[in-house]
Amino acid sequence: MIRAVFLDRDGVINRKPPEGQYVTRWEDFHILPGVIEGIALLNRSGFFVIVVTNQRCIAKGLITVAELEEMHKRMSEIFARGGATIDGIYYCPHEMEPSCSCRKPAPGMLLDAAHSHSIELPASWMIGDSDIDMEAGRNAGCKTARLLAETGEDADADQSARNCRGLVANSLLDAVRQILHCEKRIEGQEIVVSASSAHHVERVASHSKNNKANL
Repeated sequence: MIRAVFLDRDGVINRKPPEGQYVTRWEDFHILPGVIEGIALLNRSGFFVIVVTNQRCIAKGLITVAELEEMHKRMSEIFARGGATIDGIYYCPHEMEPSCSCRKPAPGMLLDAAHSHSIELPASWMIGDSDIDMEAGRNAGCKTARLLAETGEDADADQSARNCRGLVANSLLDAVRQILHCEKRIEGQEIVVSASSAHHVERVASHSKNNKANL
C-alpha cells in the first residue's frame, strides 16, 4: 500500500505572503523552520510527499509556468541536500472563475497524484493552513492536519481537535510527528485485532479437534 502526505505550499513549506500577494521571486521564497526535517522524516517512514498548491498568480500574469517550475526545482534541490525528497509537485494555474477541477478545495490535484503514483487516499494525509486545504483533503478521502496561523494560537488549547482524522499542529514538523504517532497507534490496534483473531481461530480449531477425538 502506497501512502502519501500531501502538502500545501505557502504557509506550510515557505513563509506565506501577505493577503493578496504572491511569491513570484526566488528571493521571496523563505523555507520555514523544521520543514526539511519533517519531510525527511516522512520519507524515512515510507510516505510519498506530494506538494499541491493553488498558483493563480500564473493566470494573473505575475509569473510564468517556467519561472514557477524553476522555483520548485530550486526548492527541491535544497531539500535534497538536506536529505528530504519531494515525490511530486502539482499546481493549479487557474483563476478562481470559471471553476476548474484542480483548484483547491476541488480534489483534482490529489486525485491526479493518486492515479499517477497508485496512492491509497484513505490511508493518506493532507497538511495545510486553511479551510480550503482541509476541504480538499476531505474531498479526496484523506485524513487532515491543520497548521495554526502564526497568531499566538496554541495547538494544545483544544485537545478535542486532536484525533486521527483532524489533527491540529503548530508547524509542519509538529504535524508530521503527530501523524506518525497516530499511524503507530492505528498499526498497534490492527496488530492487536489480528492477534486476537488468530487466537480465536486457534481456539476454534482446537475445540473442533477435541470434539472429533471424543466422537
